[in-house]
Amino acid sequence: MPDMKRNTWGAKIKRTFTSVLPVSKRRRGQCVHCGACCKLPNPCPFIKTNGDGKIYCSVYPIRPLNCRKYPRTESELITADTCGYHFD
Repeated sequence: MPDMKRNTWGAKIKRTFTSVLPVSKRRRGQCVHCGACCKLPNPCPFIKTNGDGKIYCSVYPIRPLNCRKYPRTESELITADTCGYHFD
């Protein structure tokens, strides 16, 4: 479950504007298709579930930068309990 204190529209807007910045070199891991980031702060209309229950993006090749780079920094990682990314 996302950290509700940081799961706000203001945080989403900040992630959108800072998505042009590079991803932290301390980020490790990979996407595990949990879909938690696709629900920040509300479910994205482009997320879908396939037959085996995995979440996928129906616009993956053209998804926005803030989706491509989440979590860009450790402070943005508000889905740590399910996300496959972590920071050293």
